[in-house]
Amino acid sequence: MIQKTKYIVSLMLAGCFASLPAQEATVLVRDKQVRHIGNELQVEMRFVLDSVEVTRGNSLVCTPIIEEGDSLHALPSLIINGRDRQILYERMERENENEMAVRRLEGKQSVSYKASIPYADWMEQSKVSLIIDDCGCGWEALSQNRSPLFDIDLAPVVLAPAMVYLTPEAEVVKARKMEGSAFLDFPVNKTAIYPEYRKNPEELKKITQTIDAVRGNKFATITHLAIKGYASPEGGYKNNAYLAENRAKALLDYVKGLYDFGDIPMDIDFEPEDWAGLEKAIEESSLPDKAELLAIVRADEPADWDAREWKLKQLNGGASYRILLRDIYPGLRHSDYEVDYTIRNFTVEEAKALVFTDPSQLSLNEMFLVAQTYEPGSKEYNEVFETAVRLYPDDPVSNLNAAITAINTRQFDKARSYLAKAKDCPEKQLAEASLRMLTGDLDGAETILKGLQNQPSVCVQAKDSLEQIQKKREKENM
Repeated sequence: MIQKTKYIVSLMLAGCFASLPAQEATVLVRDKQVRHIGNELQVEMRFVLDSVEVTRGNSLVCTPIIEEGDSLHALPSLIINGRDRQILYERMERENENEMAVRRLEGKQSVSYKASIPYADWMEQSKVSLIIDDCGCGWEALSQNRSPLFDIDLAPVVLAPAMVYLTPEAEVVKARKMEGSAFLDFPVNKTAIYPEYRKNPEELKKITQTIDAVRGNKFATITHLAIKGYASPEGGYKNNAYLAENRAKALLDYVKGLYDFGDIPMDIDFEPEDWAGLEKAIEESSLPDKAELLAIVRADEPADWDAREWKLKQLNGGASYRILLRDIYPGLRHSDYEVDYTIRNFTVEEAKALVFTDPSQLSLNEMFLVAQTYEPGSKEYNEVFETAVRLYPDDPVSNLNAAITAINTRQFDKARSYLAKAKDCPEKQLAEASLRMLTGDLDGAETILKGLQNQPSVCVQAKDSLEQIQKKREKENM
């Protein structure tokens, strides 16, 4: 990784000894580059000496140092000699890897400087300063008089895109429902309920368990009960209509005999013959003449349902109809039930007590408000949003919020799944851009983010993410 920039250090230096005249040193440092390669830190820069004055017999020793806190490491020194001093330096044939010497020439002059030192972790974010010695005191003695040159920042840019959760709308009335289907057995052409007949005990238990679950909820109030009866196409349509209606009535009467519902409204409905259920069952079957059966079921003609059933009976000599009669028709004789109820609203503190023990009592808005009581990104914070999408798997807002949580926890596949069902809005686009950022698609993220800069609800986050992308690219190109 490399850093490049330009810095200036200007020092007025007085000689440490009276016999040495004061010298003015204005040192410019340009074209700085810092690389961490393997176990080495490589530093390059160019010293501009245009304003440096050195008398013939004197020297300036420029020692760059890298420091951070109590840690310090000196780089090789640059010795700027006057004419006579340089001649003496060369005659002495000094060879020292910890220094390099140049003669100060007249006019403009610059010197390229390169140094490599062992890398230490503390150097990742440190600073480079310059100590100038014109008295022979040594850089250690003058270390309190150092001047800053530039900062080193070799830490990789860690992308941390900010996203915006959506607040779910509050429910004025938390209306809920529980529903199911009971497959009751009736003697032929009978409509009365026989509780102990065949499988009726377990089928009736399904209904009572549903009602008991609502009645046992101290926060719930039943508001409506509905039952819809269905008959199979076997037999005449008119008789099937009678059976479907009166069997639904009989079931409602049976349930009313078990509970005191007060004055809540109750409804029954009926479907004389469940042709929709028949179509679905045939479609899911492996019958060899499935296509012909479906063509009859789906046709507009004959309009008379009894005539249509007759065509089913005649197909292929009635072989498939016998299978329908045995395997499919029993499942078309069912009673669907629905228990509607409301759950009272909760304060945030009440909701907080329920969110991890009985979250089904809460609305999305109530769970969202609970999440705000936790530190963003904490285990509890994330768990609330995961719970919300588990209870409301098709809600576009819960999916968006869960996607954001998944992105923040680096569960990218899960995030994509949630985003597919999320609400289409600027907040979703911001989340999609964030996902792209964190999975390496900076170009795709940038395209989305540029389009969000004028969206009031996400513009701040979009601009911040764009700055992060730019900084990362600059760092990688150094």
